[in-house]
Amino acid sequence: MMVVTDDFVEADNAEAIISRIEHKSRKTESLLKQSKLVEALKTALEGWPPNTRDERCKSANWIVVHRAIMAMKDLDALFSSLDPEYYNILMKYLYRGLSTGDRPTCDQCLRIHERLTERAGLGCILRSLADTTNTV
Repeated sequence: MMVVTDDFVEADNAEAIISRIEHKSRKTESLLKQSKLVEALKTALEGWPPNTRDERCKSANWIVVHRAIMAMKDLDALFSSLDPEYYNILMKYLYRGLSTGDRPTCDQCLRIHERLTERAGLGCILRSLADTTNTV
């Protein structure tokens, strides 16, 4: 039974969320091994935990998304295949990546950020920063 308070999932349901993230991680890794990089990123971005404040869930999901982001080489292929519905959540994860301070992660996030901003416009940045409810 899912316990919801103020539209956020309670910590006792965090294990179920982490289980779904682990399943998504295996699927993402499989796609990466098959060099289906855009599909891997889409899979990583899908079902991100919007209704939890549990940092374990957010960190587990970040690890999956980070792996997919770091595998991206051909940004033209990425943005020719990535649906606009993913833009805002990708931007949120790019900012999370930049906050790590890790040089390779920051470099990759900045490369993608530049292309994403060209593609999605400044509104994508504003939406990602203004949305304090759905944090990653």
